[in-house]
Amino acid sequence: MSAPNGQANGHQDVNPAGTFKSYEADRDASDSDAVYTTSNGMPVPHPYAVQRAGFDGPLLLQDFHLIDLLSHFDRERIPERVVHAKGSGAHGVWECTDGLEDICCADMFKKGTKCPLTVRFSTVGRESGSSDLARDPRGFSVKFKTAEGNWDFVANNTPVFFLRDPAKFPHFIHTQKRDPATHLSGDDDSTMFWDYLSQNPESIHQVMILMGDRGIPKGWRFMHGYYGHTLKIVNKDGDWLYAQFHLISEQGTQNFTADEAANESNDYGQKDLYEAIEKGDYPSWTMKVQTMTLQQAEEAWKEKKINVFDLTHIWPHKDYPLRTIGKFTLNQNAKNYFAEVEQAAFNPAHMVPGIEPSADPVLQSRLFSYPDAHRHRIGANYQQLPVNQPVCPFMMSNFQRDGQMAFYNQGSRANYLSSIKPVNFRPNKYDVNKVHGGFVGEAVSFLSEIRPEDFNAPRALWEKVFDDAAKDRFIETVSGHMANCRDKAIISRQITIFREVSDDLATRLEKATGVKGEKTIEGMVFNGSHNGFGQKKAANGQDDGVMAQFNNGAPQGKGKP
Repeated sequence: MSAPNGQANGHQDVNPAGTFKSYEADRDASDSDAVYTTSNGMPVPHPYAVQRAGFDGPLLLQDFHLIDLLSHFDRERIPERVVHAKGSGAHGVWECTDGLEDICCADMFKKGTKCPLTVRFSTVGRESGSSDLARDPRGFSVKFKTAEGNWDFVANNTPVFFLRDPAKFPHFIHTQKRDPATHLSGDDDSTMFWDYLSQNPESIHQVMILMGDRGIPKGWRFMHGYYGHTLKIVNKDGDWLYAQFHLISEQGTQNFTADEAANESNDYGQKDLYEAIEKGDYPSWTMKVQTMTLQQAEEAWKEKKINVFDLTHIWPHKDYPLRTIGKFTLNQNAKNYFAEVEQAAFNPAHMVPGIEPSADPVLQSRLFSYPDAHRHRIGANYQQLPVNQPVCPFMMSNFQRDGQMAFYNQGSRANYLSSIKPVNFRPNKYDVNKVHGGFVGEAVSFLSEIRPEDFNAPRALWEKVFDDAAKDRFIETVSGHMANCRDKAIISRQITIFREVSDDLATRLEKATGVKGEKTIEGMVFNGSHNGFGQKKAANGQDDGVMAQFNNGAPQGKGKP
């Protein structure tokens, strides 16, 4: 017979494997299944009791329960993500409904293939306690756990971003954070925000989206996801194409106005997603892809000034139509937010056979920076955490060993390439040299230039997409945000950039802000980007003929990928 509160009478046999043999068993155990103990498993009769030297004396250092409790509590937080700190997540399943076998040999793109997945949505620039409904781009990351390893689809809810030069990213994010002196955010002091944007005009398309009606999605369920970067997809014959992947919300898209968002909870997105899944209203997204051959990419730059390696450019659907691949559905909430969402780590370098990186410089930079951040934030063995573990149908092996919290340390298997106990190998599905070969050149100092084509898509957005009411709301949003900028010269410069989109847009902003812009950006010197309008001007006063290379790095007919 058992005593109250899980206290057992008499002898108990010990199971060497422990009561909870797996993460899943611990995750799914109920409160009534558990006995309160210290971290080393010693049962404790009450969690609030402490040891003292008499009823009126000091605490005793020997009270391991109290020391254990406090010392772990002091270490409960891991470093907050520098970007994408505020977010929500859930689990689900991928199903390939249409197939992509003719142009991609990835196992997950075979018609009928299913695999589990984890998704994390997030805002970008704000801190962990901030609002889900901030005017900010949204992160949209999916960890597809395929039979060939994890593919981390690390995306945003917009098809473009603020930059195309990788070294700008830390600088840009600093301007989206709090002022180092006042500690005010952009809501109260937008000087840094507009200073950066007005010195890096390639941001203009993302700014138009951010400050427009799509700037505040209605939670996480009602928005699309875009990989943004160009990837390569490879078929079984080793033939490859450039690809842009999209995740299209089957719920449609819905957005809040600023006034509507102000009346909602800071955790609106979390609450909406969690409650929808709990009641069986499972959100889903359809994956689609656009493709280009290398020749088409070269022609796109030559004839249309579309650069497939430029994160600020889009591929027009009429020229590069969308092809459906499959869909995923979110049907399970996390049982423990920290373990299954906060510790979820997405890495664009996590690809599977059939999916390869392109030469997009921002993508190339992210291939390093994301796993580097995870190793700092979570630890060298972050991929051993259950939420990040692959689910391959074979025993995984590599020569990575030890480090903090090494749980799956591969037993006694050799930690080097052994001829005595050799591990098994599988050949590549295709000739990787054929996919990535052809890069021969000298080292260059690369910084992109502002060119007229950078304003084509933003101009189409203003003239063909925004209706009159949307234009009015855009002017109100931008001018209201600019009102908190302390330097009018910054506003003048940004209005001049808007004039390259539309004179009507710039004139409206001049009236709303009381600040005049210039007639054109031609002749301006920007500190962040070379100016390719008219007589070219190098960034930040560099020697135009020495440091500045006026070349945006698009495929240009040399037959190189």
